Amino acid sequence: MAEIRVAIVGVGNSASALIQGVEYYKNAEEGENVPGLMHVNFGGYHVRDIKFVAAFDVDKNKIGKDLSEAIFVKPNCCVKFAEVPKLGVKVQPGPVLDGVAEHMRGTFNVYNEEEIKPADVASVLREAGAEILVNYLPVGSYNATRVYAQAALDAGCAFVNCIPEFIASDPLWRRKFEEKGLPVAGDDVKSQLGATILHRNLVRLCVDRGVIVDETYQLNLGGDTDFLNMTVEERLKTKRVSKTEAVKSLVPYDLPTRIGPSDYVPFLGNKKICYIWLKGRKFGDRPLTITVKLEVEDSPNSAGVVIDVIRAVKLALDRKIAGPLISISAYAFKHPPVQVPDPLAKEWVEEYIRGRRER
Repeated sequence: MAEIRVAIVGVGNSASALIQGVEYYKNAEEGENVPGLMHVNFGGYHVRDIKFVAAFDVDKNKIGKDLSEAIFVKPNCCVKFAEVPKLGVKVQPGPVLDGVAEHMRGTFNVYNEEEIKPADVASVLREAGAEILVNYLPVGSYNATRVYAQAALDAGCAFVNCIPEFIASDPLWRRKFEEKGLPVAGDDVKSQLGATILHRNLVRLCVDRGVIVDETYQLNLGGDTDFLNMTVEERLKTKRVSKTEAVKSLVPYDLPTRIGPSDYVPFLGNKKICYIWLKGRKFGDRPLTITVKLEVEDSPNSAGVVIDVIRAVKLALDRKIAGPLISISAYAFKHPPVQVPDPLAKEWVEEYIRGRRER
């Protein structure tokens, strides 16, 4: 099969894990059971078919560097689990806009737009021959996400929205991608086994077994720039919406919840700690309580999911499918256009791979 030409917005920890993951599994056998991937061969595309051709960031210490080097520049703290060779892709200065909160400008070493001219994103994408643009901007990047989504449309690129700004699930943007004949997947990527997917399955288990869930919360702690960014409540409004709807959508009645990032603990680095608490009632209105703690390395936890999404989007490009991709979005994202239980979403993706489901 042909290569998949991918551009990345935001060369942070998530991008580091994605790029390392492609290198780490480039020689995986097609029948091998790889943790975090649906299939080594996804509809005819191997992990190694993914080629990174462009990247954008606002950190002056990353701009101009080869992408293979930039993914390890501080404040990135994703564990190094693969040796990445030179990729021949220099990181371009992306437009800043609201992609950087005021309290994050020093941490991100934001370049001076009077000294360095921001790249024309659409032109860079066209010149690089990019087919898919993956959005890894910080949470709260409302305007910046829409500027990059429009640039993807202008350049003829599909769009993968990994953050909780609503593009694939927004009817206006759905129409824009349909009119351009381009696929879009999103919004807000799930981890392989993260806080949201675990919380969803606990709630679903209770509902399936007839337990009435009275209230639940999910509190997350972390020490990377993602959590530092979200210490300002204004930046994480859509994050709370995305994570909360992912859980509440499985319950056929109103459910009091509190879900989302709760604190920044610098020494945790890229480690994420999640506490889930659930109170319910079983037969005879007898009380039931579930308490769970989950500890993971955050960025590698979603990299395999994004590798599957990229290949699903490439299949859509091959098949001339435009607009939101319902199956892979329901499986891989917290706020998809259509929200269904995870086992059903997985079935849909398998049908999509075989060509039995259009999108």
